[in-house]
Amino acid sequence: MIISYTGIELPEGKIKYDDPILNALAEKDSPKKVSPMFFEFLKEDFSHSFAIVIPKSNNLDLLILDMEKIETRLSRSASDTEITILNKCMINLEKEIPLCDVEFDESEKDLLKELAPFSLKPVAVIKENEDVNTIIQLAIEKANHMFFYTSGPKESHAWFVPQGTEIISCAGKIHSDLERGFIKGDVVSYEEYINHHNFNECKTTGVSQTVEKDYIVKPNEIIEIRFNV
Repeated sequence: MIISYTGIELPEGKIKYDDPILNALAEKDSPKKVSPMFFEFLKEDFSHSFAIVIPKSNNLDLLILDMEKIETRLSRSASDTEITILNKCMINLEKEIPLCDVEFDESEKDLLKELAPFSLKPVAVIKENEDVNTIIQLAIEKANHMFFYTSGPKESHAWFVPQGTEIISCAGKIHSDLERGFIKGDVVSYEEYINHHNFNECKTTGVSQTVEKDYIVKPNEIIEIRFNV
């Protein structure tokens, strides 16, 4: 996942997210392999980024780029509907509000996707002295994403998905066979898992639950998939 930035000094390239939950799972389960999440920081590459981080003092630098795009589009627009939407954008941008923080209906979003303003992406406004790990956390939160985990003696693994993802899609994230042959899922909170010996104990003590394919996985849950292919 690419995080773009401007106005701050950050190391460009891939950075491992120092995940406190994954670290605790690895310490508990002593797996043969630990698989963290890596994020790639690219300076001012707004077009390809999953999220944008920027200090408040530089917020306007990003928004001006969107104002210029919208002014160009307004000069060529013949549709009253489009002009109304673009003017709505300009009013908010002039107030230094990123478009990701403006409420749009689906038809407005469709038009804006074509225009692709940078601030329609998740924009996390940060303090200038934030450490890299905190910046990643703020970008994840702004983008409404989350981690779920799998853990055991073979591997502890952090998986990155949008909030609101069904467990069958999480299964596919782990491996396509798990999604294709999905039967049931077992889920347990991180807090319960860390206080029990293993997932089997979570099941026998009743702190985990067995769920159907449409179950919405919660942030930081540990999951297991029952499948048959």
